[in-house]
Amino acid sequence: MIWNETKECMSRDELTCLQNARLVKLVDRVYHNVEYYRKKMQAVGLEPGDIRGIEDLPKLPFTTKDDLRETYPFGLFAVPLSQITRIHASSGTTGKATVVGYTRHDLDIWSECVARCITMAGLGKNDIIQVAYGYGLFTGGLGAHYGVEKMGATVVPMSTGNTKKLINMMIDFGVTGIMCTPSYLLHIAEVIDEMGVKDKIKLKASINGAEPWTENMRKQIEQKLGIHAHDIYGLSEVMGPGVAADCWLHKGLHIQEDHFLPEIVDRTTLEPLPDGQTGELVISTLTKEGIPLVRYRTKDLTSITHEPCECGRTTARLAKFTGRSDDMLIIRGVNVFPSQIEAALLEMDETTPHYRMIVDRVNNLDTLEIQVEVEERYFSDEIRELEKLSKKIAHVIQQAIGLAVKVKLVEPNSIERSEGKTQRVIDKRKLE
Repeated sequence: MIWNETKECMSRDELTCLQNARLVKLVDRVYHNVEYYRKKMQAVGLEPGDIRGIEDLPKLPFTTKDDLRETYPFGLFAVPLSQITRIHASSGTTGKATVVGYTRHDLDIWSECVARCITMAGLGKNDIIQVAYGYGLFTGGLGAHYGVEKMGATVVPMSTGNTKKLINMMIDFGVTGIMCTPSYLLHIAEVIDEMGVKDKIKLKASINGAEPWTENMRKQIEQKLGIHAHDIYGLSEVMGPGVAADCWLHKGLHIQEDHFLPEIVDRTTLEPLPDGQTGELVISTLTKEGIPLVRYRTKDLTSITHEPCECGRTTARLAKFTGRSDDMLIIRGVNVFPSQIEAALLEMDETTPHYRMIVDRVNNLDTLEIQVEVEERYFSDEIRELEKLSKKIAHVIQQAIGLAVKVKLVEPNSIERSEGKTQRVIDKRKLE
């Protein structure tokens, strides 16, 4: 539900007028303040005056993650660094981070969007909300944190790890809401059962994101904890968590259309698709100052509907995401690319570039095992030496992807070769 200045719900026509005005300002901003965009627009013969509203959106060039890498670190920023209040970053295939910057105004908008999502979950200013996403360059922890504060609720900045301590604080503080990955929440639920303290838990709702999850997982969470579990969507390039979330009906994620203009395009032709057809989500950031993006290709696959929701909200809704159009894996909320593993291994003398990634879910937590072929001269029957080498490789990979992994050393030539596309990843997680 989007409100106008008189605090009345905006109609679709009013929202479209607002989007038109903000899109025109966005295009003018990036053309005059970001050389990279100016050159891209000039290359297709576009000037700011050619864009009069959202009907002209298809004229504009797309933005991709490669554009952020090519302009690393600050080439797409539209304001000087003196106006940037905070920087976040996420890993990429080349090992370089994709860097995003926020002005004070951007952070206010971000907090507002997350607060709206928390409200959709039925939580309010009288609730105590535990944030169990990771804090740091990852946008999840701080994004959720400031959203809770914006709506006036009490935030418990727990972060991740030490599940029993988290549960004890949940009991002691009377926590009524939690924000974390869905797989971690399932793990929390199991530990609550092991501790025998379910009757002491006051949790009412959860807001879960940062990794793909199914309706079956939602039902499992709700059954185990006796709560309502809500989906939240975001990505660091666009803003972070809070771009969209679902209401109590769970019939799609309401996108914050006054700040993020969504499109669904065909993965092959990149032509716009009508409501109800699955394609790639593309977002234009209508109000961002620090690093505004035009037609950013998220690589996330979904469909959209503009039909009003029974909950009363008038914003468009995104269907649950069916996957991604690239090879990125999301493991415990961290973006991992196979090429990052390969790049890390190629830096070491002891290993070959032949490896296999085994992704699984154990006790509702994602696990990653890397099977690595070792150079024959380093392979030894001495268990102590192999363990030492395994730990060294695990450390190098963790430094590269920001995620702890298990490394299993295998003999030379034991991983099958292929003349075609080699299967580097075996994902045992089942998304039904």
